[in-house]
Amino acid sequence: MNAAAALCSLDARFYTDPGIFAQEVRGLLARTWQFAGHAADIPDAGDYFTFGIADQTLFAIRGHDGVVRVFYNVCRHRAHELLQGRGNTRVVVCPYHQWSYELSGGLRGAPNSGSVPGFERQNIRLTEVRCEDFHGFLFVNLDRDATPMDAWFPGVREELAEFIPHIATLAPLEWVEAPEACNWKVSVENYSECYHCTANHRTFAEGVIRPETYQIRPAPDGYVLRHITECQSLDKMTYPVDLSANPRAGDYRSWFLWPMFSFQCYPGNVLNTYHWRAGGVDRCTVWRGWFTPGGAEDAVIRRLAAQDRDTTVAEDIRLVESVQRGLRSRGYVPGPLVLDPACGVMSEHSVARLQQWMREAVGG
Repeated sequence: MNAAAALCSLDARFYTDPGIFAQEVRGLLARTWQFAGHAADIPDAGDYFTFGIADQTLFAIRGHDGVVRVFYNVCRHRAHELLQGRGNTRVVVCPYHQWSYELSGGLRGAPNSGSVPGFERQNIRLTEVRCEDFHGFLFVNLDRDATPMDAWFPGVREELAEFIPHIATLAPLEWVEAPEACNWKVSVENYSECYHCTANHRTFAEGVIRPETYQIRPAPDGYVLRHITECQSLDKMTYPVDLSANPRAGDYRSWFLWPMFSFQCYPGNVLNTYHWRAGGVDRCTVWRGWFTPGGAEDAVIRRLAAQDRDTTVAEDIRLVESVQRGLRSRGYVPGPLVLDPACGVMSEHSVARLQQWMREAVGG
């Protein structure tokens, strides 16, 4: 690929070809760190929730030892799914033939297995998946040999603790679910630049952040994009901010963790998140998370979540779905990215980095 071609956006096939999406499911999405859920949702022994990554169904469960483990949601006997939704259980029992498993994954019992010569119960375990607790956020990687999250996203754990000093106390208050009729990469690219913000996100650009200070900085190493800006003047902010609370109270920061998650610190040290799930080549779902200490009710955060849902989230749905329709147009020819040497809000350096990772993921 020559230098001139590298400055252009990806071909439409990267977003519309079912074959490329299938490659991503088998490869990229199965070999990267993906958000599973929050540890606060399973506080007690036996608490569990199920979820999907790539084309696999998994469940997270807290053991009697307090450790959260993640397993493939499949019985080792004859492949029936074990759990549905969320709940609490003393043991994991397969609905099909009643094989039961300890919360730590070992086989506890199998009806009539005592009559089977050589049946070695102690050697049968559920298949476990790599899991990391990242400030209470649970991430999984289907690749058993994956390097730790701190190697993928250097410095992010420490920076989150700096910008959100109370992060260890936080739990989900609200999840806003947004189905989008587009390829997941269209949605991630839209999130990862603010070139479009002043024209399309008036509430965000005029009532939360100061666009003229906005920059998105690809990390020199690892797979993280950092969004950096200041809060809008207090008389224009759409919610109250106490700038004296701590040195970071007036800052906005976002850490996008490739390929499908972002932590955001809104002015006032408000933590919110995005995470994506790919449902097909031309559909995905985005969840917007809002957090408070212990998940306690907070009128300001509720109003902020509603404001964001009705403005930025709704505006982005229209944008990304229009892009997906455009990618199917015979008239679309990839144009050059705007790579301003000064970077800033009107540059697409972050999109160039994302598209580099996208090409690498499918060998394109």
